[in-house]
Amino acid sequence: MTAATLSALPPAPGRKAQRKRPTRRVLPGFNLTLGYTVLYLSLIVLIPLSALVFKTFTLSWEQFWAAVSSPRVLASYQLTFGASFIAALVNVFFGLLVAWVLVRYPFPGKKVIDALVDLPFALPTAVAGIALTALLAGNGWVGQVLEPQGIKLAFNRNGIVIALIFIGLPFVVRTVQPVLEDAEKELEEAATCLGATRWQTFRYVIFPTIAPALLTGFAMAFARAIGEYGSVIFIAGNMPMISEITPLIIIGKLEQYDYAGATAVAVVMLVISFVLLLLINALQAWQRRRAGVGV
Repeated sequence: MTAATLSALPPAPGRKAQRKRPTRRVLPGFNLTLGYTVLYLSLIVLIPLSALVFKTFTLSWEQFWAAVSSPRVLASYQLTFGASFIAALVNVFFGLLVAWVLVRYPFPGKKVIDALVDLPFALPTAVAGIALTALLAGNGWVGQVLEPQGIKLAFNRNGIVIALIFIGLPFVVRTVQPVLEDAEKELEEAATCLGATRWQTFRYVIFPTIAPALLTGFAMAFARAIGEYGSVIFIAGNMPMISEITPLIIIGKLEQYDYAGATAVAVVMLVISFVLLLLINALQAWQRRRAGVGV
């Protein structure tokens, strides 16, 4: 008699059917902790963002459209998102390279290099901007060598991209590094034994494992770069229509007491950032499902 047949039989006479015990949650006080979490997120995130949106409602549609679609604001959108995207792409490549070296190779001073990766986290953004300006300006150590050759890195769009690369690199490194440390080296050894080249091993064995982490690092670096202000204003030059970022537009409107106009531009930034992060998260989920199917 099979187990399925036994389970289908009625309970023996005089014996009550056993009731299923309710599953206990691992986290004690789930209702209390969930309520606290929702309250905390509401106070820190939802209520401020709601106030931002409600302030925008004080504008008519014509006023809102005029505030968010002026040529100066559109140029700042293009610069902010374009420079952030380029910086995030650069950080994906070099962040993977730095993480790979820190994980796979022993060398003198490794712990010092590993600690320096976190420097942009601890360094105030204004200090980072001043340091980059002093280094890349025409009278700086690097600028005085490059500018006579026609390469200008400060007070233009190049300086903005460099500043965003500086503040975004740790996000990629710290996201990819633990994944590389936990990767199964036996799979790489098996691929090598089967005759795969180093490029084939990386492409078919290593890259599918670290791809979700790379996408996560890209999303974090991109989101961080979109809202960056302190390190950019010192090196950008802040010329309207040329090197003026959107956060500087918002600050300028606030200084002119145009609160509704500032919140209108901020809402557009919020919506665009949310949509981009949603697309990146959807791509991450698709990548995980694809990796699961492949397994």
